[in-house]
Order: sequence, then C-alpha cells, then structure tokens
Amino acid sequence: MVAYLIRRFLYMITTLIFVSIIGFVIINLPPGSYLDVYRAQRQMQGTSTAKEEIEALKRRYALDQPVYVQYLKWISGFVRGDFGRSFQYNREVSDLIWERLGYTAIISFSTLLFTWIVAIPIGIYSATHQYKLGDHIFTFIGLAGLSIPNFMLALVLMVVAQRAFGQSVGGLFSREFKDAPWTLAKFIDFLKHLWVPIVVVGTSGTAGLIRMMRGNLLDILNMQYIQAARARGLPESKVIVKHAVRNAIHPLIMLLGMSLPGIISGSTVVAIVLSLPTTGPLYFNALRQQDMFLAGTFLLFLSVMLIIGNFLADLLLAWIDPRIRLE
Repeated sequence: MVAYLIRRFLYMITTLIFVSIIGFVIINLPPGSYLDVYRAQRQMQGTSTAKEEIEALKRRYALDQPVYVQYLKWISGFVRGDFGRSFQYNREVSDLIWERLGYTAIISFSTLLFTWIVAIPIGIYSATHQYKLGDHIFTFIGLAGLSIPNFMLALVLMVVAQRAFGQSVGGLFSREFKDAPWTLAKFIDFLKHLWVPIVVVGTSGTAGLIRMMRGNLLDILNMQYIQAARARGLPESKVIVKHAVRNAIHPLIMLLGMSLPGIISGSTVVAIVLSLPTTGPLYFNALRQQDMFLAGTFLLFLSVMLIIGNFLADLLLAWIDPRIRLE
C-alpha cells in the first residue's frame, strides 16, 4: 500500500508540473498583453507616468524576458504564496481569489453532496425496479436534466420566482444583506439563496449520475456471483447493498475526482446569469483580458483540485477494492 501511495503521489506532482508549464505557455500565446491595453488607456488619459509604470511592471514580473524566465519567476513566487498582481484590477491575485474562493467552495461541495445524495438512491431504485412506473419517471427526469442547459434552468427559476413569488433569486444575498456584517439573519438569507445555484449546477450532474448508477447496477445484478448469492438464501437487501452496489459504484468513484473542477468551471455561465460572487466569472474575465497572473493562478488551482481529487479517488478505490493496488 505504501509503494502504491508513493507511486501515485509522484504521478500527481509530475502531472502538475507539466500542466503549469503548458497552461502558462498557452495563456501567453495570443499576441500582445494586458500591458499593451493598459499603456493605451493611460496614454488616452494623458498620464505622463504611463511609460515608467509599464517599465516597472516589466521589471517586477520579467515581462521583458523570455517566456521560460517569466514562468520560473511566477512559479517560484507561487510556491511562496505570491501569485503575482492582477493588471486588470490592480490588486494582488491572492486577495481577489480568497475573497471569492469561500463562496465557490461552499457551492461546489454542497452541489457535490446534493448530486450524490440524490443520484445514488434513485439509481439503485431504478435498477431494482426496472421498467416499472418509478423507473420510467426517473428515466424521463434524468433525460430532461441532461438536455436542459444549466443557464436556461437558471433563467427559468429566476422568472418563476419573480412572477410567482415576487422574489429575486439572483446573487447569494438580498440587497439589504449584501454589504452587511455577518449575523444570524444574514446567514438565514444566505441559505435561502444558496439552494438555487445548488439545484441549477447539480441538475445535469445528478441526471448523468442516475443513468450511470442504474446502468452499472443492472449489469452487476445479471452476473453469476449475484445469482449465486441469492441461491445461498441471502436477503435481497444484503445482496444488493453489500455485493452489487459496492461493485457498481466503482466507476462513479473514478468520476468523483473530476467532479469538483467540473462543477467550478461548469458553473461559470450560471454564476454570470445569477450574479454569484464566485471564481468562475473572475476567471472568465481574466482569460478575456489576458490578465496572465490571475488566469494562470486560476488554471493552476483548478489543476491542483483535479489532480488531488483523482489522487483521493485512487486511494478510495484501493481501500474498497484491494486488487487495484496490485495492478
């Protein structure tokens, strides 16, 4: 088990290094940079210090050096916790990220829990009640969830809430609580708004997970060892939960490691529609404006989450099925 952990950890570190290099190079591929836009804006404003500011920024971040020098300077600062400065917002990248990362983490983890808590029992029920009325209903709901785009569902919920209940579901707070200090009333208002992005972002993932769990469990239930367990007189609930579900859930655990970055990146459009103070819209604007340090930091954060998620999924699979450690 120790050798397996060391091997997976080395794979994780190597992958992260390559992702950071490739991502930094891709972000710098388009011609020009945000400094060109910044220079033009300052010149239009008639600021005489524009040239001096540009030169100072170039020296600080080695922007007048080759790309590999810029990368080494950036990644060395990243390891120390210095993510650079956002040219667009004229603020430290760390400040911009930390003020939004908390809300993003809450929405992402809540959506992940919502997806698994809802999808797994429904998938088990559909597989054990194949072609019954409940199976047809959940199949229809699953197909609808996969077909409807998240941003469209967000727009529909906004219209329904406004016209039917006279309530706005945009943002995470009501207007009177947006800039207020944290109190019990603000926390309750936050919970009232939180369910909307959770349902909207988690709908397609829940629908896909239901279909996958149902298909995997149906394949397992037709295998010989399941029939042998039933022939020995084991209770049906024990056959399903202990023998069938435990094996059917393996592919879902593999997807678990990729779920969190997918939720964060996939909720960008939803965050824009619902005016959510999360990292998605900030990352989108950074890519549009070629704000290289902000975009690169987001890219590396998402890569770290994806790689760590896959690493944890590998450990969970190795714990559930010891045969994986020997492969």
